[in-house]
This record gives sequence, structure tokens and C-alpha cells, in this order.
Amino acid sequence: MQGRSLLRRTDPAGDGRMKFKRVLLKISGEALMGEKTYGISPEVVKFLAQEIQALHNLKIELALVIGAGNIFRGVAGAASGMDRSSADNMGMLGTVMNSLAVQDGLERLDIPTKVMSAITMHNVCEPYERLKAIEHLEQKRIVICAAGTGNPYFTTDTAAVLRALEIKANVVMKATRVDGVYDRDPEKDANAVRYHALTFSTVLRDDLRIMDAAGIALARDNNLPIFVFDMTRPGNIVKAVMGEDVGTLISN
Repeated sequence: MQGRSLLRRTDPAGDGRMKFKRVLLKISGEALMGEKTYGISPEVVKFLAQEIQALHNLKIELALVIGAGNIFRGVAGAASGMDRSSADNMGMLGTVMNSLAVQDGLERLDIPTKVMSAITMHNVCEPYERLKAIEHLEQKRIVICAAGTGNPYFTTDTAAVLRALEIKANVVMKATRVDGVYDRDPEKDANAVRYHALTFSTVLRDDLRIMDAAGIALARDNNLPIFVFDMTRPGNIVKAVMGEDVGTLISN
């Protein structure tokens, strides 16, 4: 498929495999719950840290953006009558909690990690600065970009695309619990068919809701590919970054 070429970058080791140099990994807050209905599962954090360790060992520069749906979702808060700005601010603080949990899991594996927050909180994490984030990446530190964009009315999906553009990532990898984008809900219809590749225009036109429309439009306008894959399968993060067909590529 023509779109696959966007994902291919020659491995400097010369072993014939393809990979990216710099990746933004977007993880939903819900993914951290595991079998829980709320909060953070230590088992999931441990699993995620081990998966990222395998990626880190390949010398790939990695930044993360983590949602907060396991703690507080701003849109849901606004729907229940809370002011949207207040609800989104609470959600952004929830992303910091998740980021610190994942940082702890990574550092337990001796992986240097920096949490950089769009909301200043010096006693907890570094303020987000684009050039400093790039410097951390070049030093092979994992960078976790917390607190979204620092502004209400923007989701962590949009924040992920924005941060990916700022740090000049090659791709946004959206980690989900489904192995790509389907024409129907695969959990409800066994005959659902997975798309191997989609255009941004198709995603917006058909309202596929893989990410929020603002994030999709921002990626489209800046020609930044997005790859949707299932993070719950061991080894899938590495397979996705190495360009294997384990999900759905969205590009121009």
C-alpha cells in the first residue's frame, strides 16, 4: 500500500528492519485501568513499562502523552453540569497523576524519564519547553508530556498531535485496546473488517472518531501520519514502530 511508505525508515544497523527515529506514543487513561473500573492498575503500568523498555532498547526516541479518562474526563464533567473550563483543568491534572505513575514504572526498570507539564508545578515535574524536550529525547530519555496543551477545550488527542509536531516526531502511535480501525465495532460484530490504511479526509468525512476532529485536522494539515494499534498484545508496540501491519495507518 502506498501509505505504508510513510512508516518506513531504514534501520542504521543494516539488519533489513524498518523503524522510526522519533515517536509520540498516545495512551488513553482508560488503558491504565486494566480490569478496574477506575484508577490505575499497577499490573498495567508494569506491562506498559516493559513494552516501552523493549522500544527504548532499540534506541528509538520516545515521547508519551497519556489521557485521564481513568480519573476524570472533562467532557463528562461538563455534561453533568460542571463548567467546561474547570472540568478540563481537572482532567489535565489527572494526566499528571497518570504520567507520574508511568514514570515510576519506567524508572523501576532504570529507564531515564522526564515528566514535562504544560501546567507549571515545579515540585512535581518540569515545565514543558519544546527545545528542552528535544534535548531530553536526544539524550535518550523518555519524555512524558503531561497536562495536555495547558488549555481547556483541547483533548489529549490534540495535545498528542501538537507535541509530536513540536518535537518533530515521525509519527503518532495511538495505543488502544483494538488492533486498528474497523468499518464496524469489532466487539459487537464478528464480521467487522479492519482498515489497513485510511486517509485523514476519510476519517473526518465518515466521522470515524478515532481521535477528535481537531487532532485529525492538525495532523492532516501538517502531513503527520497516525498509526492506531492494540497495545494490550505483548510486543505490539515494537511491531508497530518497526512498521509491521498490526494496525491502521492514517495519512494523506
